[in-house]
Amino acid sequence: MEKHGADIFTAAQISGIDENNIIDFSSNINPLGIPARVEKAIMGSVKYSDRYPDIHYRGLIEGISLYENVPASYIFPSNGAAEGIFRIALCLKPDYALLTAPTFSEYESALETVDCSIKYYNLNENENFKITSGIFYEINAVDIVFICNPNNPTGQITDNNLLEKIIAQCKLSDKVVVIDECFMDFVEDKEKFSVSHLLKKYDNLIILKAFTKIFAIPGIRLGYCMSSNEKIIDNLKKAGPPWNVSAPAQEAALAAVKEKDYVSQSTEYIKNQRKYLVEEIKKLNINIYDSYANYILFKISDNIDLKEEFLKKGILIRSCANYKNLSDKYYRIAVKREKENELFIEILKEIMVGG
Repeated sequence: MEKHGADIFTAAQISGIDENNIIDFSSNINPLGIPARVEKAIMGSVKYSDRYPDIHYRGLIEGISLYENVPASYIFPSNGAAEGIFRIALCLKPDYALLTAPTFSEYESALETVDCSIKYYNLNENENFKITSGIFYEINAVDIVFICNPNNPTGQITDNNLLEKIIAQCKLSDKVVVIDECFMDFVEDKEKFSVSHLLKKYDNLIILKAFTKIFAIPGIRLGYCMSSNEKIIDNLKKAGPPWNVSAPAQEAALAAVKEKDYVSQSTEYIKNQRKYLVEEIKKLNINIYDSYANYILFKISDNIDLKEEFLKKGILIRSCANYKNLSDKYYRIAVKREKENELFIEILKEIMVGG
């Protein structure tokens, strides 16, 4: 089964619909699209294609440093957040890891490449799949903990105080905590939920981020890791080939870090559209879980293959059947543009109640 959403190419092959005519609700990308300044920077970067990118990413790191308000020495740029995950596994080579279930599958894939044994902390549906203090019973026997915040696919946020307690407990026994904040820029009042302010205090903390989602540039591939641990940053550099971030990606980032108004507008737009989708889905007596991100998890009770039914209509949604601790009753959809969201609800009504 597919590990990720956004595979419109396979969907097009299966459905016989041109890939350009498929509306992709399976990919959690900013519906407002690439900012004009970022697109212009990508196009303009072609003139630098006749030379290697800056191997030390000086301009890029300086831009990220200002954007995140952290020292430049804390930053390692990567070819998307996925590369950062794999480099973390390779440079740390943990023996035992703790993952929540469900969560992003790439942690497991990366850890398996270094023969790491994985322990799962099952999130409780009755608690809206939130991490609770019960996770402390699972931490002692592992070397590294991965927490996605907001979590993918649930959209749930973990309480900031709880996260610090987890990081602090892990610090006592030299365990590393990786907090994936790739969707944090979509969260309203994200300063209340991000743990970036804890980087200086805890050198066992690594934060994962990406420009992919918020700036709608998944094809450019640009992410980064942040840690105050100089040894970890240095080892991340050694854990893969040089020139891992292309010139177009670097130029895109330098333009993106100036787009603060775009980020604010995106957060507000997505909040309103998410509210619309949640309210309309609830009217159909479908179980839906509160989300802080730009995607929504819901569960149906009927024996219907929603993914297949929507694909017949030219819409791709994410089946969550291959997530640990979920089943084929669960689906995730991205928050899209207003007209697309209205079309989704219209088709969902047709499928579930005959219109």
